[in-house]
Amino acid sequence: MISEITCPQMKSDLCTEIMSDLPEWFEEPEGITACAKAVTTLPVLASTSDGTCIGFIALKYHPPAAAEIFVIATKKARHGQGIGRSLLKAAEAHIRESGYSLLTVKTLAPRGKDEPHLDATREFYARNGFLKAEVFPTLWAETHPCLFLVKPLK
Repeated sequence: MISEITCPQMKSDLCTEIMSDLPEWFEEPEGITACAKAVTTLPVLASTSDGTCIGFIALKYHPPAAAEIFVIATKKARHGQGIGRSLLKAAEAHIRESGYSLLTVKTLAPRGKDEPHLDATREFYARNGFLKAEVFPTLWAETHPCLFLVKPLK
């Protein structure tokens, strides 16, 4: 089941819990803390199973037409079960209902080293209709090139 979380503390706690379970993707504790603080003011949709949150997506709106996936994450033990896809579909509906027509996301661009978890992330976005728009080599840091992806919503 997917529902919107409105309580800021619940948003923050969920973000911290799930991102901390994914050190391959979210390796810097300061980044997790900053993200947990930022999501308190953003729309957050959560996937639950048996009363436990197993994944979430936070959205950031950029008027007039774009919404951004600020963060999306599922518990590691639940990867490959379609939770990310269901969160994405729910987010797309939320975005359309808000009158927006583009969905964007930033993720790490390939860095020339073996990172299968990041390859899987980029493949997830490609399978779900995102197009590579641009690479920003130094947006985050020289060692963390940013890949900007866009999905037109119909």
